[in-house]
Amino acid sequence: MPTQLPADAPSGPPRVSPLYDPRIRGAAYQILLLLAVGAVAWIAIGNAAENLRNARVASGFGFLGNTAGFDVNQTVIPFAAATSTYGTAFLVGLTNTLMVAVIGIVLATILGFAVGVARLSPNWIVRTLATVYVEVLRNIPLLLQLLFWYVAVLASLPAARDSYALGTSVFLNQRGLYLPKPLLAADAWALPVALVIGLVGTLVFRAHAKREQARTGRRLPVLAVASGLILGLPLLTYGVLALLGIAPVALDFPVKGTFNLRGGMQLYPEFVALVVGLTVYTAAFIAEVVRAGIQAVNRGQTEAARALGLQPGPTMRLVVIPQAMRVIVPPLTSQYLNLTKNSSLAVAIGYPDLVQVFMGTVLNQTGQAVEVVAITMAVYLTISLVTASVMNLYNRRVALIER
Repeated sequence: MPTQLPADAPSGPPRVSPLYDPRIRGAAYQILLLLAVGAVAWIAIGNAAENLRNARVASGFGFLGNTAGFDVNQTVIPFAAATSTYGTAFLVGLTNTLMVAVIGIVLATILGFAVGVARLSPNWIVRTLATVYVEVLRNIPLLLQLLFWYVAVLASLPAARDSYALGTSVFLNQRGLYLPKPLLAADAWALPVALVIGLVGTLVFRAHAKREQARTGRRLPVLAVASGLILGLPLLTYGVLALLGIAPVALDFPVKGTFNLRGGMQLYPEFVALVVGLTVYTAAFIAEVVRAGIQAVNRGQTEAARALGLQPGPTMRLVVIPQAMRVIVPPLTSQYLNLTKNSSLAVAIGYPDLVQVFMGTVLNQTGQAVEVVAITMAVYLTISLVTASVMNLYNRRVALIER
C-alpha cells in the first residue's frame, strides 16, 4: 500500500536554506567581487590623485582645451598649430588610426580570402606560391615588415623629379604616392543620395530574390542588379548632371614639374608603408582562417553540388563559402582586432596615429600621463568592443541553425 503523508505535511518542493541556494550564493559572490574590484579601483584612484598633488602635477581633462602649438603633416580633419587644441590633436590621431584600420581591414580581407582559396587550388604553382606567402609573412615580426616597406622599398624610390609614372596621372617617388584629387562642388550631394538609393534598392531586390528562390527555385541575377544599382545609379546621376552643365565632381590631377609635383592628392610614404605592411601581414593569417573554414565543410557538400552540375567556381561561391563562414567569422574577428591594435606600431615609422600624436607629442608637452594613457586605452577598448559587436551580429546571421 502507498505510504500516506501526514495531513500537515508541506506541499511542493522542499525549501532550501538561502545559505545553500546556488542562485543566491552565486549572486552574493558576484556582488562581493564587484565591491572588492570597486574598492581596489577607488584606492588606486585616490592614491594616484594624492601622488599627483604631492608632485604638484596638474590633473583633470582641462588640458584638452589648451592650444597644441605643434603641427601634424597628415590629417583628415583641419589642424593648425597656432589655433588647434590638444582635443583636436586627439581627434586627428583617432581619425588617422581609424582610416588605416578600415582600409587595412578591407584590403586584408580581400587578399586573405584570395590567398586562402589559392592554398587549396589543384594547380601546384598557385598552391605553392600561396603557401610560401603565408609561411614567410606570418613568421616575420610585423615591425620588421613595416621597416622593410618604409626603409628598403619606399625610401629607395627616386626623387620627385624622377618619379615613376603609373599612367598619366599617378606618380610614385620618395615623397609618397600622388593621385588625382576629387574636388566636390555644391551639387555633389546628388551622388551620395544616388548611392544610398542604390544600396536600399539592392537590399530590397536581394530580399525579393531570396523569397523567389525559396518559392520557385529560380535564381535572380542579384550580383548584376546590385552592380547596376550601386555603381550605375551614381554614374547615371553624374551623366545627367553633366548634360545639364553641372559638374558635381572635378579632378585635380598631379602635374610633374621640373623639381616637384604640383596638385593632386599625396599619400605620404609613412601611410603607404603602414597600410601595405598591415595588409600583407594580416592577410597571411586570414588566409589560414579561410583555408581552415573551407576544409571544415564536409566534402559531401562539394560532391552533391558537382552531382547537380555546378562548376567549381559556383560550387565554391554558393555552397562551400556560405557554410564555411560560420567557422571563419570568429577567428576573423580576432584578426580585425589585431590589425587595429597593431596599427599603433606606426610610431616606429613616423605615421601620426593616435599613439604617436596623443601618447607621444601631447603627453610630452602636457605631462598628464594618467589622463592621456586612460583616454588612449579607452579608445582602443571601445574600437575593439564595437568591432567585436558588429562581427558577432554578422556571425549570428551566418550561424548554422539546427532544428
